[in-house]
Amino acid sequence: MTIANPHLKFDSQAVAKPYFVFALMLFLGQILFGLIMGLQYVVGDFLFPLIPFNVARMVHTNLLIVWLLFGFMGAAYYLIPEEADRELHSPLLAKILFWVFATAGVLTILGYLLVPYAGLARLTGNELLPTMGREFLEQPTITKMGIVVVALGFLYNIGMTLLKGRKTTISMVMMTGLIGLAVFFLFSFYNPENLARDKYYWWFVVHLWVEGVWELIMGAMLAFVLVKITGVDREVVEKWLYVIIAMALITGILGTGHHFFWIGAPEMWLWIGSIFSAMEPIPFFAMVLFAFTMIGKRRRQHPNRAATLWAKGTTVTAFLGAGVWGFLHTLAPVNYYTHGSQLTAAHGHLAFYGAYAMIVMTLISYAMPRLRGIGEAPDERSQTLEIWGFWLMTMSMVLITLFLTAAGVMQVILQRLPSDIDGTALSFMNTVDQLQVFFWLRLAAGVGFFIGLACYLFSFKRRGQEVLTGATAASR
Repeated sequence: MTIANPHLKFDSQAVAKPYFVFALMLFLGQILFGLIMGLQYVVGDFLFPLIPFNVARMVHTNLLIVWLLFGFMGAAYYLIPEEADRELHSPLLAKILFWVFATAGVLTILGYLLVPYAGLARLTGNELLPTMGREFLEQPTITKMGIVVVALGFLYNIGMTLLKGRKTTISMVMMTGLIGLAVFFLFSFYNPENLARDKYYWWFVVHLWVEGVWELIMGAMLAFVLVKITGVDREVVEKWLYVIIAMALITGILGTGHHFFWIGAPEMWLWIGSIFSAMEPIPFFAMVLFAFTMIGKRRRQHPNRAATLWAKGTTVTAFLGAGVWGFLHTLAPVNYYTHGSQLTAAHGHLAFYGAYAMIVMTLISYAMPRLRGIGEAPDERSQTLEIWGFWLMTMSMVLITLFLTAAGVMQVILQRLPSDIDGTALSFMNTVDQLQVFFWLRLAAGVGFFIGLACYLFSFKRRGQEVLTGATAASR
């Protein structure tokens, strides 16, 4: 006889667990390939020709996208039934889609590693509908089609759950963000021959994901966790959420213009992109106020200290990475010099980690003890290890950002500003030689991040007594 998990409100929430576990496995892979790339920056022939730099980078960025998508899907499967106050429409469909998506993701990564990219394009019939060869969207066309099928099945599953159940602000914002994620991915199938038009529509996927609809998903996940760990009235949380998503959509959509500065788009984007992207830090700062205000008003002291720390930490780090570091080089007169420099890499690393990696880990931290049948929180030893992981990863990412920022400033000075002596600037390769110390420091910080991730993963290690106690309680 199967014993239902007494720590879940609905049994179907359990389908979130494999999504979370696989997401963390892919996260580990992403960091390993990040370390490989970091070494290749300073030891150019490391693992060459087995894993060339372009392949390592492609795997690193694709793993980032895929593990976050698994995290978002797991989060939806966990919170939507609880918000809708009913079982998931089809747990079986969720399990089938998990294996389809996981298999497609693994085969795609193996394709990157084992087959030359041009050969992979021929092997997967890219000439029939050319979509490959664009940054972040390197997936073969057949993989992209598989992603669409998985997305449609996923949206159907949670959509039917919502239609038949309670509608809340949190669930509707989450659903809106997920629908937007699926809709904007369709632009990845449009690959015009004109490079300017290609980049114009390419940003409809990349920017409108990370600075648009993903912010809705982040806001809904954060609001859900804050409701659960603080006990604050849902109406208060929802008012904050309405304001945050309104600002995120207005600034995020029009802020797309800061990618159109130098690709042949009309000059009006210099103004629109500068003004509205300069306002993009506002919703992230509102999230900081939101989290700390809710925790300050809490009606209960939640036993999961680690989840509370993640909830606060993600808002602060997202504000710094997406807000402050984004603003540093978003104005057109500044971006003229900084575009595509290491400052972009600094912003990208802290923004992705703070806004999206951390919110997924926030929800995993809250939900995983329940999914594992432990209760509201793991034991103190596990929480302490997880908190160590939080601080090691966060401080290491801050250091990575600072080192890349210093490298970016030096790059602009050496490569993009003419010398006072002869009116010329250094070439790209000579400039990179001058930045080696920053890349070594970045690599050292990356090792620190890996150690922090190991602490985070080991914090989920279940002790035998814990399992036995949970099973005994459930059997009663």
